[in-house]
Amino acid sequence: MDVDHPRTMAEKLLGRAAGKDVRAGDIAVCTPSYAMGTDGSIPMAIDYLAKMGRDSVADAAQLLFAMDHYGISSGPNALALQAKARKFAHDNGIRLFDVGDGIGHQLLIEEGIAAPGRLVVGADSHATSYGALNCFGTGIGSSDLAGVMFCGQMWLEVPKTIQVHLIGRLPQGVSAKDVALVLARRMGADGANYMALEFSGPGVATMDMDDRIVLSNMAVEIGAKAGIFPFDGVLEDWMQRIGVMDYTPIIADEGAEVARIVEVDLSALTPQIALPHRVDNVTDLDAQPFTPVDVVYLGTCTGGRMRDYEEALEVITKAGHLSDRVQVVVTPASGQIYSEMKRIGMLDRFRAFGARIELPGCGACCGTCGTIPSNGQKIISSANRNFRGRMGNAAAEIYLASSISCAHAAVRGGFGKRG
Repeated sequence: MDVDHPRTMAEKLLGRAAGKDVRAGDIAVCTPSYAMGTDGSIPMAIDYLAKMGRDSVADAAQLLFAMDHYGISSGPNALALQAKARKFAHDNGIRLFDVGDGIGHQLLIEEGIAAPGRLVVGADSHATSYGALNCFGTGIGSSDLAGVMFCGQMWLEVPKTIQVHLIGRLPQGVSAKDVALVLARRMGADGANYMALEFSGPGVATMDMDDRIVLSNMAVEIGAKAGIFPFDGVLEDWMQRIGVMDYTPIIADEGAEVARIVEVDLSALTPQIALPHRVDNVTDLDAQPFTPVDVVYLGTCTGGRMRDYEEALEVITKAGHLSDRVQVVVTPASGQIYSEMKRIGMLDRFRAFGARIELPGCGACCGTCGTIPSNGQKIISSANRNFRGRMGNAAAEIYLASSISCAHAAVRGGFGKRG
């Protein structure tokens, strides 16, 4: 593909998927490398496909199904939706991740399905997570998923780019979750509507893959269509470690046109917290008056990886106890993470402190299974959303923070300064 102008990563990635040069604002008809559906989106996609006169798919190898939103306690209606998805997958030869395997986004990352140079879409908004692996990851609806099932293609408007320029290094006790909350605080929930965030600057090299996944995951919380990291040595080492070598690295061209540049000095950041009921309702955690909490939730596709639990357990172990007023719930993002936690004794250590361990998956984050809060309860969570009713009860209050800050709240029985 011969081009005579500098391009952003978003333009390059969608151009590869469309097989032609594209610019921001163009409509690109793309062939995704992979499209993932969940038990929350697949059944409706199957219905849409049926209305188009089809009960088969164009390319089964392009599709992945994840049973991650509902669990064994989600009730007969939810279980019927899962059964419908399983049958369709079986009849069409589609790979299916079943209940307990984990969150689809985490599984696609662990297995290298999301890889540099690819367009990977998911019928769930946090498919932006895949951008950490130098691919264009974005969420789609059930109708778009049905379209991919039908013909193997979909259309996207090529987004403009906001460059997020990272400098410095995160201080001890501050994490990528705090960076994501700072971006939400500064830019607002619609600050990057239908735009690609492209991360750049020397601060990128200080961030490991877990950090990057968090930032790409939460790009959608400020309206972004994608959150893309450049290919570098950190990602190259990751791909080698998981045994995936078939990929095409993408970097932005020098001089590529961007809509704006947002600079973040990582070294100047402090722990943040999102107050109910908006992700962009963010403030400095230590500036808050002491607020008791009832539940500490450690999990989700944002905060349910090994390092989250290592950091949380370090805080709890140092204190030697949990607050007797707090229930701690641990929901690993994948079966692989669960198994590793079990192998090294981490699950037993959490249990010894009184934490509840739940099956890998989306869990209580979306309020369809797992621990649902009761009326009036306050929850501090390592998740990505705190909308009213998000965890299954509109009468509960959800606060968002890093896994480290959540662990401190579990020990203290709350967060903020005591008067």
